Amino acid sequence: MARNYRSEYARETGERKAKRAARNRARYSLMKQGRVKKGDGKDVDHKNRNAMDNRPSNLRAMSRAANLARRRK
Repeated sequence: MARNYRSEYARETGERKAKRAARNRARYSLMKQGRVKKGDGKDVDHKNRNAMDNRPSNLRAMSRAANLARRRK
């Protein structure tokens, strides 16, 4: 059965939408700097693990495996 992304988006809470938007802004800022590209397999990591903190000094590009290994505690 296919997913209905429109209804899933409509049910999201405001806080969840804000966090997703913050993560997207972080990726976009690293794309502008040339540190990541679309489809390169890199994840944007927040050094202090706060997805809302998008200061350039807090962002770094990592492989997906390294970022997943650095999971929340």
